[in-house]
Amino acid sequence: MEKNTLERVQKAIREEGLDGWLFWNFHHRDPLSDEILGLSLTSTNSRPWLYAVPADGEPIKIVHAIEAGILDRLPGQKRLYAGRDSYLKELSPLASKRWGVHTSPEITVLSYMDAGTAETLTQGGLILIPALALIQRFKGLLAEQGIQSHERAAAHLYQIVDRVWDRVRHAYRNALVLREGDLRDEILREFENRSLITDHPPIVAAGKNAGDPHYDFSDSGKIIERGEVIQLDLWAKERSDSSIYADISWVGVFADGPQSTVKQAFADLVAAREGALNFIAEEMRKSNRPSGAQVDQVTRDYLIDRGYTGALRHRTGHGIDTECHGSGVNMDSVEFPDPRLLLEGSCFSLEPGIYFEDFGLRTEIDVYIHEGQPKVSGGNRQFSLLTC
Repeated sequence: MEKNTLERVQKAIREEGLDGWLFWNFHHRDPLSDEILGLSLTSTNSRPWLYAVPADGEPIKIVHAIEAGILDRLPGQKRLYAGRDSYLKELSPLASKRWGVHTSPEITVLSYMDAGTAETLTQGGLILIPALALIQRFKGLLAEQGIQSHERAAAHLYQIVDRVWDRVRHAYRNALVLREGDLRDEILREFENRSLITDHPPIVAAGKNAGDPHYDFSDSGKIIERGEVIQLDLWAKERSDSSIYADISWVGVFADGPQSTVKQAFADLVAAREGALNFIAEEMRKSNRPSGAQVDQVTRDYLIDRGYTGALRHRTGHGIDTECHGSGVNMDSVEFPDPRLLLEGSCFSLEPGIYFEDFGLRTEIDVYIHEGQPKVSGGNRQFSLLTC
């Protein structure tokens, strides 16, 4: 661990008012602990270890005697144990203190510590607090370099959408056969040409397939028929471990213009997205920091009021950092309700979607908090459906 990393960890602890951040691992079940501490994912980890970082002062390493060197690259005082009794004894300096740990009943994607370990630590006198806010402060907030990386990736994605839709328009006007796979391949070629990487191919969904938020196909996909909705969802980042993802969704119709029902549904969806953005901006103008759950609730209430209750299948957005679905705050009040606040440097998507039997619609922008206000990244966001 570099000195700067330890300083950042302790700064996050102090900002959250905790006594410390308790990292733990066993058989590498917690990849987040390995990542933050800079430990190898391939090292032998056949016994549990603990790395207790206090808000100030020297960390404590509790390691098994047969793997005594597993945390040697980290600063701190080493304490060895060889059995359960000695393990419990070594916990005594940590007792009666509030430790952030990687467990949460709500945001389970960041809940790596098993219930048995948590119970043992509690029996040892430790007070365990979900480390969600610590994780956000350490990993889910962008500094200026990260913002610039994110902005560059977002600008590429907007340009790619324009190029892909030119192909859609050309196919429509010249009565050419166009398949979902043709557009997906076009996007992936653009990623390669622009030195972008992604963790999964983009979503290209036409007609009723657009009604599936995570639609995928293994072949060339269906032929796109005239009049059908086409949903594009693409995410990528520059080729660097520290680069930041961008993630956008655009939607159009393989026609001269949309049907009235599709046009109205999309207008309502855009209004919900803009309502979420305006809510964040207004709260921040009043010096309030809204939570991810509050943003999702505002967006959801707007769509429910307009009769889309049965068409809602997912949250409004997710945190974005070096991973597309990152460690920061999610816009979520129903799936994995997120009470974390939109802090300076928070980066996230706003992507309300509504889904029906014969089509679906999702409009997605990326937002980050900069100088106390939400900033939309990458270019002009979509306000009307793309047409041919």
